[in-house]
Amino acid sequence: MGIALAGDDVAARGAVRRALDLLYLGAGYAAGVFLVAIFAIMMAMSVGRQFAINIPAGDDFASWCMAAMAFLGLAHTFKRGEMIRVGLLLERLHGRTKQIAEIVALGIATAFILYFTRYAVQMTYDSWRFNDVAQGVVALPLWIPQLGFAGGLAILSIALIDEMVNVVIGNRPTYERGSPDETPDEFIERISQGGGG
Repeated sequence: MGIALAGDDVAARGAVRRALDLLYLGAGYAAGVFLVAIFAIMMAMSVGRQFAINIPAGDDFASWCMAAMAFLGLAHTFKRGEMIRVGLLLERLHGRTKQIAEIVALGIATAFILYFTRYAVQMTYDSWRFNDVAQGVVALPLWIPQLGFAGGLAILSIALIDEMVNVVIGNRPTYERGSPDETPDEFIERISQGGGG
C-alpha cells in the first residue's frame, strides 16, 4: 500500500512538472507569435504607405502585441536561464549558504512580481467590468490586450514560486546553466557558444 502511494505521488509530481513546463513553453511560443505579428503589422504598414493604403490603428495593434510579447516571454526566459541576473554575490557562495541566498533572492523577486501581478490582474478586471475601450480608431475593449500583460506576469509568478520550491527542497536552480566547478574560461566559452549565464 505504501509503495503504491509513493508511486502515485511520483506520478502526480511528474504530471505537475510536465504541465508547468508546458505552460512556460506555451507562453514562450505565444510570445514568438506576437513577435511575428509585430513584424507582419509593421511590414504591412510600411508597404501600405507606398500604395496609399492605411491600416487603421496599426500602431495600436503593434504596441499591444509588443506588450504581450514582452510579458508572455518572461517565464520561459527565466526558467531557461536566459534572463539577465546579477549574480556577483551568489557566484562566490557555496553549499548551504548559496542555497539560502538563492531562496532569499527568489523570495524577494516572487514578492515583487506577485505585487505587480495582483495590480495587473485588477486593472484588467476593472477594464472588463467598466467596459473600457481603446481611444484610437478601433474601439477595442482594453481588457483584451491587457490579458497578455496580466497573463505574462501571472505565469512568471508561477515560475518563480516553482523555482523557489525547487531550491528549497535542495535542487540546483534550473536557471543555472554551468557546473558549480566551472572555471571563468569555461564560462566565457559556454557564453560565446550561446549558453545562458
